[in-house]
Amino acid sequence: MSSTPFSLGTFAEASGSPFPGIVLDDKVHDTRAVLPEAATTRDLLADWEASLEALQGLADAPVGPGLPLGDLRVLAPVQLPGQIIAAGANYREHVIQITVAHRLGKADATEEELREQAAREIDERRANGEPYVWIGVPSAISGPYDDIVLPSFGENHDWELELGVIIGREAREVSPAEALDYVAGYTICNDLTTRSLVPRPEIPMMGTDWMRSKNQPGFYPTGPYVVPARFVADPHDLDITLRLNGKVMQKGNTGDMVFDIPALISYVSHRLVLQPGDMLITGSPEGNGSHYGRFLRAGDVMESEISGLGSQRNVCR
Repeated sequence: MSSTPFSLGTFAEASGSPFPGIVLDDKVHDTRAVLPEAATTRDLLADWEASLEALQGLADAPVGPGLPLGDLRVLAPVQLPGQIIAAGANYREHVIQITVAHRLGKADATEEELREQAAREIDERRANGEPYVWIGVPSAISGPYDDIVLPSFGENHDWELELGVIIGREAREVSPAEALDYVAGYTICNDLTTRSLVPRPEIPMMGTDWMRSKNQPGFYPTGPYVVPARFVADPHDLDITLRLNGKVMQKGNTGDMVFDIPALISYVSHRLVLQPGDMLITGSPEGNGSHYGRFLRAGDVMESEISGLGSQRNVCR
């Protein structure tokens, strides 16, 4: 008998405390029915192999009718959130667009020359280089339907929709060949960035400042769910779409990654310890605000989706 597909998340009733649940046909089933000692999704991820089999049993034979999904608040799926490990400049066409938008090359170069330069550099890095990775803070994670409060300082608040990889086992010095064995599942994360706060012109030798530009409260809307890896046939063939006020701005596919998920996990695990519940965000496709010269404003509505993983809706204020 085939396994019943399900998604994992964190939910709350209007006057209740958050609880972990699985989603089946728009009904949420409290996972504490089969794993009462696991009060949070983070607890489930701490022993993911055992938890997964118990959750699969609940999905195959639900206990009770479940709660209507529409009656619940959907929180970021992993509570309490783990580390955020983020791959930058990891989609080929995105890097090319950023290079052109910010004119990262010879001052007198044409747009076509900048594109050609960026393409050569990214292909060389893919062949002989290594990923660029930085760290985000868990306190900046928000829910998939939460409002985004644009900060009062800095300008040019931008979107970057990304595939999130949720870690299910402690990973240290993992090889690319075994890396996917450490993945619990996949989710959606929008990595928001205040572009004007990225450079530090007063201390140019320090380069970019990701702490102040990417870690404002709510700057990582995440979810709605974690879809277990067993239900994602190919994480490198997922469509990514972001709409701003109904207009498609980002439209890409995870197959455009410069460094794939096994390469990223292996690289990171040789430089820090990945823990269950950590989220690796894997880069964003082309089409962010820098490309269009159009950034987030109060009243904007972002609708984001990755095929098979659900969707987000966030209002800016």
